[in-house]
Amino acid sequence: MFTQLFYELRKVNVPVSLREYLTLLEAVKEGVADYSVDHFYYLSRSALVKDERNLDKFDRVFGHVFKGLDTLAELFSVHNIPEEWLRKLAELNLSEEEKKQIEAMGGWEKLMEELKKRLAEQKGRHQGGNKWVGTAGRSPYGAYGYNPEGVRIGQEGGRTGSAVKVWDRRDFANLDDKVELGTRNIKVALRRLRRFAREGAADELDLDGTIKSTAKQGWLDIQMRPERHNHVKVLIFFDVGGSMSPHVEVCEELFSATRTEFKHLEYFYFHNCLYDHVWNDNRRRYTDPIDTWKILHTYGHDYKVIFVGDASMSPYEVMMPGGSVEYWNEEAGEVWLKRVVNTYPHSVWLNPVPAKHWDYTPSIGIIEKIFEERMFGLTLEGLDGAMRELSR
Repeated sequence: MFTQLFYELRKVNVPVSLREYLTLLEAVKEGVADYSVDHFYYLSRSALVKDERNLDKFDRVFGHVFKGLDTLAELFSVHNIPEEWLRKLAELNLSEEEKKQIEAMGGWEKLMEELKKRLAEQKGRHQGGNKWVGTAGRSPYGAYGYNPEGVRIGQEGGRTGSAVKVWDRRDFANLDDKVELGTRNIKVALRRLRRFAREGAADELDLDGTIKSTAKQGWLDIQMRPERHNHVKVLIFFDVGGSMSPHVEVCEELFSATRTEFKHLEYFYFHNCLYDHVWNDNRRRYTDPIDTWKILHTYGHDYKVIFVGDASMSPYEVMMPGGSVEYWNEEAGEVWLKRVVNTYPHSVWLNPVPAKHWDYTPSIGIIEKIFEERMFGLTLEGLDGAMRELSR
């Protein structure tokens, strides 16, 4: 299995040497990993990865090679919910008639008020049933059950897409900006958003100027000029994790293209909806958040703003304080999105979900309205339309 890790890393172009691999084996033999998968992960990453740009590739390979060895789930400790309550014990399968018989709790405030009450009252582990926080039941709170308007706690990924809040810690990977584009057309579409200017040191030969000056002076008079660059300034915000996971490849292609085409580019990550902070490194998202107010006051109104996300979430995440699946947000996501749109007149939203499905997700309609109908599909046609909009 260790050998497989070595070859898989080499296969995805992580420059791992034989000496580094042997060093890892020696460390394991000496008991440095201490029979812990977590300890072995950090040990092998330290021994085999020399460039932080390869950390994401390493994580993918490690997860593939050692899949299933680490089954610990990390939850928000502030709620003191024992992990063993939330382990998956059984999948609950209900008929359509049974699902229709289960009524929603009656709104956001009622749902959160009842969760707080049940956490205070519950004293032990629970499985099945329709009241307590647990697994495989009809309760609105817990994992691996069914309720049409529930709070998902401790479940490994979504199943029916009906949860209005997900109370789990999320760990996401950065987008890889070295991905080769599958088509040149994405870059061609981005080039519609151009405003060239010459600035900086005069290090490029001005052939026309040299010919003109030489003819005028009567001797060779070489003229230099600054290099011509795209002067457009761009802020781009990427939604990562959760329902965006199937769209990682196209987002990486877009990320690579924007890094190539725009000299003045700043990028940030968020999850589902914009709130009071973002981040630009998913490995440090909890330790180095960036205040959204700081972004609004740092970058001028002349920046073009692009949001990339599926806009698919509970409407509460956009419309309500406390709607975030990550933490308790004091102001609704709608408030922050409107601040961005008002600050930057040239702003668009790119959605990787096919446009024919947008009407089936209420949150997409809400965000499309906030952006004044400036939502475009993440297709070549949609990208072309978005660049035309930003060029106005």
